[in-house]
Parts: sequence; structure tokens; C-alpha cells
Amino acid sequence: MSETYDVAVIGLGPAGMAVSAMAAHMGLKVVGIEKRALGGECMNTGCIPSKALLRMGDVRHLLARAADYALEGEAHLTPTAPFAQIAEHLTYIRDKKTTAMLDKVELVVGQGGAQFVDAHTLAVGDGRFRAKKVFICTGSLPAVPPIPGLDAVPYLTNDNLFQLERVPESLVVLGGGAIGCEMAQAFRRLGSQVSVVHMDAHLLPHGDPDAGELIEKRFTAEGIRVLNGRKIQSIAKTGGGVAVVTEAGERLEGVALLVAAGRRFDFSELQLDRTGVVHGPKGIAVNRYLQTSQKHIFAPGDANGTFLFSHAAMHQGMLAFMNSLVPGPIKFNWRKYVVPWTVFTDPPVAHVGMLERDLKERRIRYEAIESRYEDYGAAIAEGIAVGSVKAYVSKTGRVYGARIIGEGAGEMIGEWGLLIQKRLRIHNIAFLQHAFPSMSFLTKRVGEGWLMNRTRGAGMRRMARWLYR
Repeated sequence: MSETYDVAVIGLGPAGMAVSAMAAHMGLKVVGIEKRALGGECMNTGCIPSKALLRMGDVRHLLARAADYALEGEAHLTPTAPFAQIAEHLTYIRDKKTTAMLDKVELVVGQGGAQFVDAHTLAVGDGRFRAKKVFICTGSLPAVPPIPGLDAVPYLTNDNLFQLERVPESLVVLGGGAIGCEMAQAFRRLGSQVSVVHMDAHLLPHGDPDAGELIEKRFTAEGIRVLNGRKIQSIAKTGGGVAVVTEAGERLEGVALLVAAGRRFDFSELQLDRTGVVHGPKGIAVNRYLQTSQKHIFAPGDANGTFLFSHAAMHQGMLAFMNSLVPGPIKFNWRKYVVPWTVFTDPPVAHVGMLERDLKERRIRYEAIESRYEDYGAAIAEGIAVGSVKAYVSKTGRVYGARIIGEGAGEMIGEWGLLIQKRLRIHNIAFLQHAFPSMSFLTKRVGEGWLMNRTRGAGMRRMARWLYR
């Protein structure tokens, strides 16, 4: 016999935790089902451990640059230290922090995956859970391309990367997107010899070329080999690891192989056909309120295949739950909210709004205003004079998009996102005081640059002379 709940959540990653915590806070009866570990991929095999590994690599890199402290840095960061420390931190976060957030939720964790019995009933093992509203928050999985020989060699994805016991002596990375670039730099700074090979023309292909080109320049300086625009002919096992051969005949060898070639979806275990929920290889179909074809079933986060970011999943989880509460006229259209993204390389890359290539393709007239770190005294003094803040703006001050490459990019991009989402004009940036000498002052300089461009005409100069007569 099944027990009845107000809300059933399948998957307790960013989207599922947002729904569960909010629903329980509102006094609803909630069951949260997680096949693997509380926190989902983001906490256990994605965002959190990857950024921890990047931080450790940065520390080792900085210590190596400071010769007086290099030996001390090596002593504290042995090849086995990163993974043991990350595992310890994840256990603490999961058991002490995340569990406390969901203390009012009935948790079904590690007991197997959920299956739909019908559109309102879920089965997990011998248990049955019936709910008025169901939220599918199952996320996505690493994609593994059909490369000859790949299935015959051991390889890493983000699913098992953090189960390593030590840093490998060498690593070949398939894929130059966010995960591939972040992990390539992290492992290089932790002591691996690293090569990156991928099919696209430049690194970070979901951004504009200038970002990928700058990151490639940094990678090359740090000893990372980058092969862009390459198709892989074959992969084979060697005595010491794996060998990757491109169609151009290049051979890359490594002790370990990391596959970072995008994401995929697998809804087979859910038995969605029993519910009538429309889905396909690119995700579950949802409307503007994050409802599936069954209006009481919602699919926020990666599961709908739209924005594969943890912060987007959290935001959609919040909106989906709110939409499950309120009537039609005041529901929230999730497509109206901008989605910034950040790649946490050194320097980091962040973007929000339209890409410059999108503006060119659509023939939208715009002005590109750019403020470079190398022209800012504080960045020069701190040794971080790489990158720029760049905005794409109309003549009337509407901001179409913004791109930041450089220190603090992830923290600074939110201001541009708010400007775009609220349809504020760029002069609001110029007239807002920014703390000096923070890197956010470069954002203010972009706003000031747009204003200065408005005063370059002969008419403005004549008016200024007339006013000062």
C-alpha cells in the first residue's frame, strides 16, 4: 500500500533540493528520492569537488611561482592529498550541512532508482509513494562518444574522476568545454602532463572565440598541449596507459584518459511511458511553467535539456515549485530569466546575454565597449593583468550581452545579468559607485566608456563650449 504525499521529488541534486527544501518549509508533506548520494552530481562528482581540485591546483601553482615556498608547497600537496581531502570535505557537507537543510523531508537515498507506477505513484524497491505533484530532477549524465577502441580502455568521466587515489603522471583530455578545460588546468597544476584534444575550432566553444584563444594561450604557457579541430581516429590501450590517435596522425599518450565530451539523458529507469510524459534524447519537454505534458509533473534542471548549469537547475527548481502553488495568471515563465555562466579556469571566463557571434549572425547593430585588466593599476600591481570586461550595447544603452575574462569574472557577471534581466540601461553602471580598487571597477569603466562615446560628436563639443562661455 502506498503512502500519500503532497510532493514527490525524484533526484536530490540542485533542482531537487530546492524543491524539497521549499516545499517542506511551506509545511507540505515531501518525499525526496535519490538513487545515489544526497546532493546529486553537483555536490559529489561535479561543481563542488571540481572547484576544490582547481583551488588546490592554484595553490600549488602559486607556491611553485614563489621559489622560497616551493618546497613547502610540494610537501603539503602530495599526489594523493587532493582526493583524500576532497572526500573528507564532501562527507562533511553532505552529512552535516545538506542533511540539515532537508530535515523535514522524508529521504529515500541509496535504495535504488524511482519508477513510475502511474502518473501519481512512484516505486522504489518495495516502497510505494503517491503524490499530488511530482518533480523530475534527475539531471544528466556524461556523454561517451562512439570512438573506435574507447570501450576497450579504462577512462575517466566526472562520475569517477574524484575516486582517483593519486594524481596521474599524464592525462589526455577529450573535450575542450568547461569540464575539459577546468580539469586540464587543475591536473597540470597538480603535476600531470596534460594534452587536450577536441573537435571544435577553439576551446570553450559555447563562448566567443576570443575567450577560447586566451585560455589556449595560458594553457600553452603552462605546458598543456592543445589540439583544436581534431577528429579522433582511434583509442588503444598501451603498456603505461592509453594512446589517442587523431585522423591527422597525431598521437597523444597518457597514463589516464578523461572523457569530457558533453552530456546525455537516460530516462529508461523512470518508465515515463506509464505517465504520458513527452520526452526524447534531448530531454523532457516542458512548457514555460516547467510543466511536462502532464500538468502535475514538473521537470526543472538538466532533465529538460535546456541550460545544463547547477545554478539554472536551482533557479528552475524554485520557479517550478512556486508554479505548482499559484494559479495560471501569476505563474513564473522560466524563459524570461537570464542565465549567466562561468568557467573557473585561470583566468576565469564568464558570460551573460547574447554572444557577439549571435549579434553578428542576426545583424543586430551594437557597440562593443571593452575595459582591459592590463590598463588597470590594481590588476597590474596584483599580477592579474590578463583579460577584459566587454559589453555589447545599443546606441540607446540597452545591454545585449557581456563577457568577462579575468580575475573575479564569476562574481562580477551577476551585475550584468541583473542589468539585462531588468532592462536597465548601461548608464546605471556608470553612475553606480564601485569599490576601488576592486576588479569590479572595470565594470564601471565600461559604463563610463559608453558615456564618453556619446560625447565625441561635434555637436556635444559645441554645446560644452557654449555652456562654458
